[in-house]
Order: sequence, then structure tokens, then C-alpha cells
Amino acid sequence: MTKGKADQILPGMLNEKERELRNSFLLQIKNIPGGESIKKCIQCGTCTATCPVSYTMDITPREIIALFRAKDIDTILSSRTIWICASCYSCTVRCPQGVKVTDIIYTLKRLAIENEIFPKKFPVYALSNSFVWFVNHLGLSYEPGLLVAYYLRTNPFKLLGMIPLFLKLAKNGRIGFFPRKIKNKKNFSKILKEAEIVENIIPMQES
Repeated sequence: MTKGKADQILPGMLNEKERELRNSFLLQIKNIPGGESIKKCIQCGTCTATCPVSYTMDITPREIIALFRAKDIDTILSSRTIWICASCYSCTVRCPQGVKVTDIIYTLKRLAIENEIFPKKFPVYALSNSFVWFVNHLGLSYEPGLLVAYYLRTNPFKLLGMIPLFLKLAKNGRIGFFPRKIKNKKNFSKILKEAEIVENIIPMQES
């Protein structure tokens, strides 16, 4: 059975999912100072040559820009690259066109989290989500809890092998059994809520 003309995706056209992802990405890019520089990329490869961890990436920084131009954001969000980025800003500093490569990768990472698009067999996003949860609730990170949350979501059996190390560190006073909270946690929560409100209002005003 053939699709009707209204359902066909012609060459150069975006399906609904890609169109939504692209529009969301462009709105977030507008909030980055200098984010529009993405249009200036000349595909010289300086970002990839400069990146200290590009050899572990399945999509290089240069290819991220190329895929965006090819209207294939879903492939970018499904890659390991946006999670491997070391945030060293070497690519941004050395780009001859001033493209904000690192900030663009951060934007793509946020977009992936919002849409729950993650690379297969590469659960580093679980560590990121666990870290954000502890910071939001405690005001700071709690490493033992972070590890527990991460391994419970990825490989619970591996967590058992870390119990001796945890007990040894706790015995020597290197880590606590219970997490601490920052002072004025209430004010910190208000700041986070205000940031979320601003983040939601700006795209609405520009749409």
C-alpha cells in the first residue's frame, strides 16, 4: 500500500520529529551569545584536529555542523560525541570563524535530555541525570549517592564490588554515610526555578 501525497517525505523535506528538534535547537541557539556563528563554519576541520578526545567520538565536531546543515539532528543526538566532549573549549578558541562549538554541543546535550534521545550501550547520560538530581535537591554533589544512582540505572551488580572501597573510605573519614545540604537551600531552589522560568519564557517570546 502506497502512502498518500500528504504523507510522503520528499527529498529536502523534514519529517515532523526532525522539524521539531531543529526548531527547538535553533531557539536555544539564539540564547547563546554568538550562537548564530554556526552559520559561519567553513568545514576546515580545525575543531576536530584540536579536540583532545575526538579519537573516541563516533561523530567529529566538524561532522556535527555538517549533519546539522544536512537536517539530520536526530543522528547527532543519538551519537556519543555530545557526551564525550570534555568542555575544554579548545575548538571554540581555535576556530578561525569564531564558531561557538562547545556551547553548541552543550545545547545539543540539553536537547537530547529534553527529548530522551540517548546513544545505545553508552549510559553516560545516566551519570549526568543523577548529578543534576543531587545538585537540584542538595545544592551540591554527593559522590557516594551519585555512584549508587548511576549503577542502579546501568549495572547494579557492579555496585556490589564497590562496597569494600566505600566502607574503607568512610572508615577513614573521606566520605560521609549521609549527604550534606548547603545553607539557604530554599534560596538556591528559588534561583533554579527562576532560571527555568526565564528559559521557558524566552523561546515563547521568539516563537
